[in-house]
Amino acid sequence: MGLFLGLGIAGIVLLALSLVLDGVLEGLFDGALGALFDGWLSLPVLAGFVSMLGFTGAIVLGTTGSGPGPATAAGALAGAGAGWATYRLSRAMMRDRSGGAPHHDSLVGSTGTVVTAIPLSGYGEVLLRLAGQPVKYAATAEGPLARGAEVWVTAAPSSTSVSVRAVEH
Repeated sequence: MGLFLGLGIAGIVLLALSLVLDGVLEGLFDGALGALFDGWLSLPVLAGFVSMLGFTGAIVLGTTGSGPGPATAAGALAGAGAGWATYRLSRAMMRDRSGGAPHHDSLVGSTGTVVTAIPLSGYGEVLLRLAGQPVKYAATAEGPLARGAEVWVTAAPSSTSVSVRAVEH
């Protein structure tokens, strides 16, 4: 049982190492075995396999008393399932493209506050929220706007400037 528990603990240590050494094992075998395994030879997959092999083997050995052979078989089956699930989950997460970076065009229609007065013909500064984070932008307006005025973004001509108009209450 000690061997199986040791394998389970080694799998958890390997999983912790995979957080620190992300992609190292894939890089080591990239030239020779990269196309053959295509993600199957990754630290998270190996960690899932080894830890499930160890812990399942220890549980089967401790609860059934059937010996190390059946415990190893059950552990290998559970480890293969954990490795497969880890592989599929990591592939699904790598294909997820829903979290695109915010773009300055998404500022149009948002509200903010003037932090540096905007003159009649020139730039001032406004504080806006982009993806929940406060960001300061250079701003122009059709008329002068005082510091503290609430504004609405009408256009984003560049990644560092916006056109605004005063919010009418």
